[in-house]
Amino acid sequence: MLLEHPTLHLVCGKIAAGKSTLTSALEKMPNTVLVKEDYWLARLYPGEQNSLADYVRNSTRLRDAMAAHLVDLLRSGLSVVLDFPANTPASRAWMRTLFEQAGCAHKLHFLDVADEVCKARLRQRNVAGTHEFNVSDEDFSLFTKHFVPPAADEGFDVVLHSS
Repeated sequence: MLLEHPTLHLVCGKIAAGKSTLTSALEKMPNTVLVKEDYWLARLYPGEQNSLADYVRNSTRLRDAMAAHLVDLLRSGLSVVLDFPANTPASRAWMRTLFEQAGCAHKLHFLDVADEVCKARLRQRNVAGTHEFNVSDEDFSLFTKHFVPPAADEGFDVVLHSS
């Protein structure tokens, strides 16, 4: 049974804020598919994620390749949990095109977590080896410089998750 009102679930939060943990919980909803950026980047571009520039290049390629498929999933009546970081106005603008083209609802889940908490989780994740990528404190700082929380004037249906 497909959903009458499919939803595109988006996640915004710094590295190790809990985005993947949340998306794993959201995917348990009926008729819902999870699409994980890190999974696809690690498999499509092995060994090519060594800098912010590499990430930007490869994630742009992945988004270009997946956009029509994501819209088709939503139009077919499935909800999609997009585990891609909605961390900048530009990334959120791309995500907006998906739910607008599909004519479906959306939720932007904003994980508002302090840097210290994220860094502690990141170190634990790196040691555990449970994630596709290890991220240093320096990389965390570099990526966090580009992080922009969602603003009201962007017009998203924001669900706040704070630690």
